[in-house]
Amino acid sequence: MECTSYRACSTHFSIKMCTTYPLIESISMAEILGIGVSHYPPFSGTDKDMANIVRHRLNDPDLPAHWKDMAQWPQEMRKEWGDDEGEKSAKLHREDMLSGMRRCMDEIRAFNPDFCIIWGDDQYENFKEDIIPPFCVLAYDDMQVKPWAQAQESADMTGKANVWGESADTSFEIKFPKAAAKHLVSELLKAEFDVSYAYKPLNHPGIAHAFLNAILYLDYDRNGFPYPIIPFPINCYGERVISYRGFVSALGDKREFDPPSPSPKRCFDLGAEVARICKESPYRVALIASSSWSHAFLCDKTSRMMPDIEFDKKMYAALQRNDYESWKNTSLDAITASGNQEMLNWMPLMGAMDAIGAKVKWSDFVQTHIFNSSKVAAVYKT
Repeated sequence: MECTSYRACSTHFSIKMCTTYPLIESISMAEILGIGVSHYPPFSGTDKDMANIVRHRLNDPDLPAHWKDMAQWPQEMRKEWGDDEGEKSAKLHREDMLSGMRRCMDEIRAFNPDFCIIWGDDQYENFKEDIIPPFCVLAYDDMQVKPWAQAQESADMTGKANVWGESADTSFEIKFPKAAAKHLVSELLKAEFDVSYAYKPLNHPGIAHAFLNAILYLDYDRNGFPYPIIPFPINCYGERVISYRGFVSALGDKREFDPPSPSPKRCFDLGAEVARICKESPYRVALIASSSWSHAFLCDKTSRMMPDIEFDKKMYAALQRNDYESWKNTSLDAITASGNQEMLNWMPLMGAMDAIGAKVKWSDFVQTHIFNSSKVAAVYKT
């Protein structure tokens, strides 16, 4: 591969890398790094706005009375909310989350992958009423994206101030290893995983925020992210992807559900197959799961006021002990009941790490009651 260069200024970021990738050969030269991060949209915004989801929920007319009475909130939730509606706590939450992002980025830089495969969700962004694929590989041509001008509703970024002070004209050039993506699809189809693929966007001019935010946050310090990506969307939102447009809704807003997501086991098994394909390649590949865990706005058991922290802690304990079977055997009902739809993005990572015998080398759990979701960062190595 040719050497890389990365140029940054206040309005334009450019990645220069060779665009021709030979088809993957049957040579066991590959190395794989496993990474898990969050793409939490309010992280890109200001501390003052980070608790907006719970702030808006308090105005929901169908919110049960005990949630409207802050004296009845869990003690830790009251402490986070404080006397400033969470602004001081947001600063600490950002620092904790950023620590994990920087650790993961350090690991990626040290590994220096030829490209990254990122599992993320599409929240009614590129895939809408025209088609909802369970899985899709995006084999795009290189493109310029404008995060602050092109974001759609569920990205919760359009028209808001961002922490970097970047303007709507700020653009990033994203590189895609198209030949490698096509080979990945070919091998998955041969293995009877009926994945879709796309050569160009459908309803989004760039890429959905699960993928873009992963890059923006890993490169929080704006030192450059010089790695081509293969976005691998999963229909995590399932029943709510079109009916609720994968985003916040009022408690009394009842709509007819869509068909479900693919199962956790199928996501897990798909990740295992991706790892086997990568291991038979000559490339260094970073496999990245992009999502927070339980989302308050999806968790009916808490009236959508806070995430299902106990469920997240249970899954995190399984992650820490490398208990892949517990992950694989978690039901879709348990995932959705806890507001953990996006945890399906972590299932392929778990399947991939299990398939290559990798273990978690470092991880971090950032708990919250008021900032919508638990944040987990993790690094896996063989």
